[in-house]
Amino acid sequence: MPRMLDVSDEVRAEIGDEEADRLLVGDDAPRSYDCTSCRTPGDPENDRTSTVLFVGEETAVLAFAHATCIPSQVVSVSEEQLQGAVRSITGDSPASGQDAGAGAPQNVPGGQAVLGITSGLVLIGGELHPALVVEPTAPIARPGSDGPGDDFLPLLIEQGFIPVTDTAELPTLLGGWSVLLAAGQLHAVLQPGTEGGGQVAWWQAHQALSVTDGWRAAVQKTQRVLIYAAPVGSIGQQPREDLLRDALDKAAAAGKLVAAAMPLAGTPGA
Repeated sequence: MPRMLDVSDEVRAEIGDEEADRLLVGDDAPRSYDCTSCRTPGDPENDRTSTVLFVGEETAVLAFAHATCIPSQVVSVSEEQLQGAVRSITGDSPASGQDAGAGAPQNVPGGQAVLGITSGLVLIGGELHPALVVEPTAPIARPGSDGPGDDFLPLLIEQGFIPVTDTAELPTLLGGWSVLLAAGQLHAVLQPGTEGGGQVAWWQAHQALSVTDGWRAAVQKTQRVLIYAAPVGSIGQQPREDLLRDALDKAAAAGKLVAAAMPLAGTPGA
């Protein structure tokens, strides 16, 4: 009997009491699983295990994770994103073929530009922290504006991001935002929905992005991801993490860097 399985109230509300109870008594729970976050094996009879329900427009998929990686939760994603997660969970998707530092951009509202994402580890206070660096491919105009200005950083500051003057300082946690890591791959950066609705994707990968084992190990330890953002042309695609850090330092010195820390998707913003 999987006594260490956790079904949160929000997951129970989605799947119903009957199915939740079947899981808890072991009827529908797996004897073993690959954690949907870290991809290492888990056993609900011996490991504290979370039920994670991914919900798309037409499809819902129940997955399992170590409770130390992700709490039991419902995660709303696009249908395309959910199908990618299913392929990753079932092992049917081909290897990404991308370097862990390469990002697949997603159109931003208005279509003025796309956002590129680079993953890397940042050393702060003697500890390695998993980080994502966001940089648009073109200037981002404020919605409704027809001017040539770049409002990318002001818009993020209005959302709660903090200007960075010293990259040796740990960014503060941004409530309501989170990073979706599923099946050991990066799927999206989520932001609060409008009028108290659920989280929506601020950025999402066209195809789930692989991250290095070191990055994944670091996020398991810290349970949060540092997000750095800079205007177009400030960072660039850096082939090594030391060069990425140098670029972050230069952007911060020029007043062109903002940052925030975010938990894994669905974890409390505190």
